[in-house]
Amino acid sequence: MGEETRGTAGDEAARGTTPGGTDADAYAELAAVGPYGARPGHALITLVEPHPGHEYAYNRWYEDDHFYAGAMAMPWIFAGRRWVATRDLQELRRPEKSAVAQPVTAGCYLSTYWITEGRYDEHMKWTVAINTRLNRDSRVYRDRTHVLTAFQDHAATVYRDGAAGPRDRHALDHPYAGLVLQVIDTDGPGERAELLERLRSRELPKRLAGSPAAMVTVFRPTPLPGDRMTYVRQVEGVSTRLTLLWFLERDPRDCWQEHFAGLERLAGESGRVELVAPFVPTVPGTDRYVDALR
Repeated sequence: MGEETRGTAGDEAARGTTPGGTDADAYAELAAVGPYGARPGHALITLVEPHPGHEYAYNRWYEDDHFYAGAMAMPWIFAGRRWVATRDLQELRRPEKSAVAQPVTAGCYLSTYWITEGRYDEHMKWTVAINTRLNRDSRVYRDRTHVLTAFQDHAATVYRDGAAGPRDRHALDHPYAGLVLQVIDTDGPGERAELLERLRSRELPKRLAGSPAAMVTVFRPTPLPGDRMTYVRQVEGVSTRLTLLWFLERDPRDCWQEHFAGLERLAGESGRVELVAPFVPTVPGTDRYVDALR
């Protein structure tokens, strides 16, 4: 049996196919054309709540399998990181009545991924296909709720220290001590464009000065495809929402009141801050923090 298996694989390789019949040359053709820069032109940002009693099992499934098979192994995702909100971090969230999370403490785990600029369409075709396959093969953990799952287009990055320090492409690999997820809804597309310009040119540089946050990345959500998995609801606020990720050099608990009070004012008169949520990075390969989620 072993010799037969090796012979079959060898014959397929000689014909330029991979086991299962995929044309291996297609991979070379895909890589030879199209954008291949090193900028996070797009992101996947997903906030998930494991169901009570399933925290450990969910963490192990996501970390041991889904982080890789459902994300990092895919074409054009080039960086990823998981974050966690223990109960004390959940209780720092605002506002109490959020349009994003009901209750506002929902969503223990946040995963963030960078996608190569200009490769969104190709990546989406792959991600829909692989997640359909994972679902069919019973490799999808059911006992969880997607609080906020959205692919996003990069809109801006503002740095505290100008040209010094890591760039946004490094943000998910650099050992930042924490992250703050902020979601702002506006009254319409025009108001969002005005807010984005104001944030980029005035508000964020002013807020970052002397802050433990080294950078803020700003994204605009995009609609999920119609053939998405049924357990993931369609994205809200596609034309009116901004998503901000604040990358921190200190634990958010140590600087929350001093540096992150008043973030609601960033929305101005035509917007509403619907979520301000702090996280710390998970420790891959461990169940650290799982016992502190509830």
